[in-house]
Amino acid sequence: MISLTDSQKIGMGLTGFGVFFLFFGMVLFFDKALLAIGNILFVAGLSFVIGLERTFRFFFQRHKMKATGFFLGGVVVVLIGWPIVGVVLEVYGFFLLFRGFFPVAVGFIRRVPILGSLLNLPGISGLADKVGESNNMCFWSGVLLDDR
Repeated sequence: MISLTDSQKIGMGLTGFGVFFLFFGMVLFFDKALLAIGNILFVAGLSFVIGLERTFRFFFQRHKMKATGFFLGGVVVVLIGWPIVGVVLEVYGFFLLFRGFFPVAVGFIRRVPILGSLLNLPGISGLADKVGESNNMCFWSGVLLDDR
């Protein structure tokens, strides 16, 4: 079992509440206040979980500057008051930031009994294979494109 420090436990809670508020803000027709609270809680929770220095190192790597710009720009746009545009920017930035993690996640999900069989369904298996095979993927408008 993994032992967590108290600050990591607080970070997990903040991140969980952030994801909840983001989801609930989208369900309630892109409510500006809920999306803003969700963004702040998510970023603060991430900082608590992995540490402030590692958070800065993750976001401000030279090869991730475009992704960080889109993600943090989307947060700012949501805070300014344009929630739909901000969420689109955030989602694009999120996929660019975490695209290296998707093959690991797909490999893990394939080992889970029920979810693994869902990934083998005809329409989903091709998409899961494409996401699971390469780190050079980006997701845009529902279509997987090579990022070259």
